[in-house]
This record gives sequence, structure tokens and C-alpha cells, in this order.
Amino acid sequence: MIQAMGEQEARMRESTASRKHCDRAPSDEHELALIRAVARGDRAAFGALHTRYHGLLMRFLVRSTSRRDLVEEVVNDTLWAVWRSASRFRGDSKPRSWVMAIAYRSLMKALRDRPLQAGAMPSTAADGGGDGMAELVDASSDIARAEARDWIRRGLDLLPTEQRVTLELAYFLGQSCEEIAVIMDCAVGTVKARMFHARVRLRNTLPALGGEPEPTNSPKTA
Repeated sequence: MIQAMGEQEARMRESTASRKHCDRAPSDEHELALIRAVARGDRAAFGALHTRYHGLLMRFLVRSTSRRDLVEEVVNDTLWAVWRSASRFRGDSKPRSWVMAIAYRSLMKALRDRPLQAGAMPSTAADGGGDGMAELVDASSDIARAEARDWIRRGLDLLPTEQRVTLELAYFLGQSCEEIAVIMDCAVGTVKARMFHARVRLRNTLPALGGEPEPTNSPKTA
């Protein structure tokens, strides 16, 4: 799995380099037009954005937090914020990056405002469809894939939220480091550091979750 992540990072770098020389994709232009229409109060355009993003946001949030009780609320807060703030979107970033940035801020606010009570157990996050998981898991049967997904999910559950969201955006949604930096409002170097430390944590924890001894020669993380 860790090797697959490294290969995915290389593809991300190549994709980022190629995008620097390309114009905005047609899908981006369409979403930009929808956002501008929403800014004028067009409810049909908002309905179209809702259809495009509701499922994506659900999958993103289910995989980004074990607090399943917050997911639907954060999705609704995000889409409501899109409706209210569409007029402030200037197109400096991709429409998807803008929407996902709102979702990330809404998630972090919900986690701060409604911390898990002492003694309470977080609900188990579902796979959410497993988009992108095939690139991380090489299994020979549906049962093996399901077991591997659960194994990886338990490892991700142990990561700090910022690292978990970074991996979700990079490996499951295919965002570049630059796009993740926009979404999470941080430096590109911070994104790369979070990816590195998340991979180290997974390297240290996944073998133990699978019943194997933990590696002893991996670098420690802060």
C-alpha cells in the first residue's frame, strides 16, 4: 500500500506539471458558470451544483472523520455556504477546490464545536463506495478487498484529522498538492509534510492492525 501511495504521488506531480500548461477544463468552466448563476439567485443552478456535489461531499466527509453523526450536517452547512457565498467566488481557484475548502472548514468547525464526549465511541466510518481504493489495494476476491479496505480504514482512523483529510484529497479525490494547499489554507510544504508523516504513521500501524509486528526502523513523527 505504501508503495502504491508513492507511485500515486509521482502521478500527481506529473499531472500537476501538465495542468500548469492547460486551460481550465470544460467541467470547471461549467461549474464556474453554475456558481455565477447561483450568485444571481438562480435556484436551478444551485440544484445542479447540489446534484454534482452532494455525493462527493458525503464520500469525502465519511472518509475524513469517524464522526458519522456530523457528516450530513457538514454537507448541508457546506452547500448552504455555497449558496450564500457564491457571489464572493472570483475564480482564483478551481470550483471544486473552493467547494472542498468550504467543506473542510465546516468539518473542522463542527469538530471544534461538538467534541466527542468523554467515554463516547466514535461511529465507524463506512467505505463510502471505495472510490480510488482499487489503486491502493491489490486483492484477488471481493472478500479480500473488503478485508483490505477495513484494514486500511482502521489505519486511517488513527491519523490526525489534517493528515487524514490530506490523504483523502490526494489519493481518493486526485487533488494536487497545490490544490490541497488551497483547500486546507496552508503552504504546499505543509501538505507534503502531512503526507509524509501520514505515510510513516500508516507504515507503523497497519502491520500491527493486521496482526504483524510493528516495524522498528521507521522514523518517528511529531
